[in-house]
Amino acid sequence: MVSVPLVLSGISIILLMIYGIDVMVGGGEAGDGLLPFDAMTRGIGLGMPPIILSFIAFFISKKPPFKGLGILLIVTGALIIIGGAMFFISAEESENMARIVGEGGGLIVVGIIITALGGIKIKKSRTE
Repeated sequence: MVSVPLVLSGISIILLMIYGIDVMVGGGEAGDGLLPFDAMTRGIGLGMPPIILSFIAFFISKKPPFKGLGILLIVTGALIIIGGAMFFISAEESENMARIVGEGGGLIVVGIIITALGGIKIKKSRTE
């Protein structure tokens, strides 16, 4: 059975994977990846929707229990944490290190929150 929360989480993971592949191919430079985006456009277009969709998926999935959704949220959170960690790795090469560290830290916090929501969803699916 395919449900809206599962579809939203799947879209989130796909967008994050496209984001990661685009950065890896282009080395993080503007327009050098698969898509002709600069870093800000890439972040807004491919990074923000997965965060928003993950929260929507969690809050609209009341019943029945969604163990699969919890797993997808954990995967989404892990991908976001990895992306935040990559900001820290690239911070060594940046002149504006404070901004990079702030953005990376923010991503890691959001990733932890989404991962925790996935854990909550799994725990609730076991008790019901």
